[in-house]
Amino acid sequence: MNCAILGAGGWGTALARLLARKGYAVRLWARRPEFAHELDTLRENRTYLPGVALPNDHLEIVSDLAQATENADVVLLAVPSFAMREIAKRLKELRARPQAWINLAKGLERDSLLTMSAVLQQELQSENIFTLSGPSHAEEVGRDFPTSVVLAGRDLALGEKLQRALMTERFRVYLSDDLLGVEYGGAVKNVIALAAGILDGLGYGGDNAKAALIARGLAEMVRLGVCLGARRETFFGLAGVGDLVATCTSEYSRNRHVGYRLGKGESLREIVESMAMVAEGIYATRAVRELARRYTVEMPITEAVYAVLYEGADPLAQLNALMTREPKREIL
Repeated sequence: MNCAILGAGGWGTALARLLARKGYAVRLWARRPEFAHELDTLRENRTYLPGVALPNDHLEIVSDLAQATENADVVLLAVPSFAMREIAKRLKELRARPQAWINLAKGLERDSLLTMSAVLQQELQSENIFTLSGPSHAEEVGRDFPTSVVLAGRDLALGEKLQRALMTERFRVYLSDDLLGVEYGGAVKNVIALAAGILDGLGYGGDNAKAALIARGLAEMVRLGVCLGARRETFFGLAGVGDLVATCTSEYSRNRHVGYRLGKGESLREIVESMAMVAEGIYATRAVRELARRYTVEMPITEAVYAVLYEGADPLAQLNALMTREPKREIL
């Protein structure tokens, strides 16, 4: 199988290593030629996945998109959500025709509020679009820590082939046909992870508070997702509660890291300017809040995170406001 992986961040690099070690012919595309040369020379991604050696066999690193996708059977898109449409347009111009496209981004498009699979379907006019999601920090996948994820798409026969192609003894893949649920879970969990980081930054990220935040964050995820057509049970799986727990608690979580710095009093601008990697929750917060308001879905945690990110609200004041809301029954 010939695989093209577009995006040489930590996640794209980790999957390139995984697939190359399975013996597939893999081309990893880096946007900048100098970065591609560095990866090829060092056989290590010192910027996004330091300390993980890349195999010399079966893995080619390129900066030409046409070269990366030539004769590819599967194209995996490991680019940020804000770059997905641009890359899809370029792929359309190149007339790339793989058997399947696999989205790896966990976000929503800023203006249209579309999921990544919807963006790809619009631009590529293909039904063979899948999303891979779940608790899967690149730092652990790259070091062969046991990881389980979910692959979602509409063509389950093709999905079964991809499922087997991706699996290793340390990387387990489940299959789902709830593409909406898997993608909304991946987007909303990043918003809640920002809130978890804010809690930590304020010094209130104890076990009680973090557990409550995850539980009520899950409630927001379920309410929005079901309203938008996803299945409730999807959010109790890997792409929902599984990824939510990992992202809210992990030292590797970029979104939790951003929230932590916000809780410590830094501005969003200075945080973003100091980061090499993308924290999808920054963009997802705006999109998720807009969807919640458009469909009248109650999401108080999301509203609080939005206020801190985009309205300059005081994080402690937002926490106090959440804790002193009117008493109510617990409803998921």
